[in-house]
Amino acid sequence: MSAIADGRFAPCALIPIYNHKDTIARTVQALRTHGLPVLVVDDGSDEATRAVLDALAREIDGMQLLRLPHNQGKGRALSAGLLAAREAGYSHALQIDADGQHDTADVPRFLATARAEPRALVCGQPIYDDSVPRARLYGRYVTHVCVWMETLSLAIRDSMCGYRLYPLADTCAEIARAPLPARMDFDTEIAVRLAWRGLPVRNLPTRVIYPENGLSHFRMLRDNLRISAMHTRLLFGMLPRAPGLVWRRFRTPRQEPR
Repeated sequence: MSAIADGRFAPCALIPIYNHKDTIARTVQALRTHGLPVLVVDDGSDEATRAVLDALAREIDGMQLLRLPHNQGKGRALSAGLLAAREAGYSHALQIDADGQHDTADVPRFLATARAEPRALVCGQPIYDDSVPRARLYGRYVTHVCVWMETLSLAIRDSMCGYRLYPLADTCAEIARAPLPARMDFDTEIAVRLAWRGLPVRNLPTRVIYPENGLSHFRMLRDNLRISAMHTRLLFGMLPRAPGLVWRRFRTPRQEPR
């Protein structure tokens, strides 16, 4: 795979996948139209999805397939993909889901924001239509409030959106510093920890849909318990960092979103 390089700015796209065989081709092809190399991390998918991925890897120039030996969870797939992207020489990775939820027309906006501010974590801020499940929507607001307490900041507008662009140097250093969650709680914890690390956060409004008959791997009880445990851990982690977080807000007020 060849990187798109602009000085030190060399981004790729990163797609974790588990059994989304019906939507992955459209997502990869849409990303390639923007010139992005694509790294797909197969998190132990079933045989039918593996066959689709193998065919895409043969047919689509600029797509690389990384296959995990068995299903380990979204967080493990993302950690593996971020480390692989860094090892391959990329400077940034645009995370996007495989299920067609995210609007690939916004890819240039993510790239332009990161190119202008290479150390920023660029987070999608979802704009939902009527397809969003009400329970999921209300649950997100609880997480928003927890994240604002954990960072003592309103900088991260939505920590659960799986459409974001990571600066790989800081992100991989954080992965190496301490293990990250293996499953759905990865997105929120890495965003909080990168904010603790001092990365500026930029939020981009982007349309998010829930496709009809879409395949979701979110398990209401199990994943909500994981998320609750994560917030408890992060709130305790915030306490020794609180003086530094408060000082940072007064020292660099322009990093807060308006």
